[in-house]
Amino acid sequence: MFTGLIEELGVLQQTIRGAGSAWLKIKAQQIIKDMQQGDSIAVNGACLTVTKAEKDSFTADVMAETLARTNLGQLAPGDRVNLERAVRLGDRLGGHLVSGHIDGAGTIKSQKKYDIAVVFDIAAPVEVMRYIIKKGSVAVDGISLTVVDFNAHSFQVSIIPHTAQVTTLGWKGPGDTVNLETDIIGKYVERFLTGRQATEEEKKGLSMTYLAEHGFL
Repeated sequence: MFTGLIEELGVLQQTIRGAGSAWLKIKAQQIIKDMQQGDSIAVNGACLTVTKAEKDSFTADVMAETLARTNLGQLAPGDRVNLERAVRLGDRLGGHLVSGHIDGAGTIKSQKKYDIAVVFDIAAPVEVMRYIIKKGSVAVDGISLTVVDFNAHSFQVSIIPHTAQVTTLGWKGPGDTVNLETDIIGKYVERFLTGRQATEEEKKGLSMTYLAEHGFL
């Protein structure tokens, strides 16, 4: 579990592609200090497992499903990536609950500056948009942001200069791809409601005629 507060901008040093998977080597300074093999690290919002920790870098394997659903497969050596270590019990939750399981990739449609803020309009697939609400939370490349507004096919988020300086959004613009994860609480609420609705419909389907036809009477 993560918070969406980026700890460090890492730099991709090397990518080795397999038949459907990949192996990433990422340079880091801050989060590497207490890193161990097996640790969970959010890379552009995608939860990866550290397979090797060195003095100034770490490596992680990326499976085919992750490559297909995220922008990690598009990265080239020298590209910056957002890094966050898994939250520990007792840590402050400054962002929102982020699982590190990407729902889909979005595309930046436009980028406009308003006073100190920069507003991004991000096109997203329907499986992401169904959970987007005004003033709700969304993780963009692992960054915890608040939805300013939305329409049927895209949503808008606003960032301050500090966020632009310490995250990948400071180097991205129209046409670039971003990883998206919607609020996990909304998903659980939807699952609970659809499950309850299904149960109620099943109960309605039980009748004396149904029981007799199926040998219960």
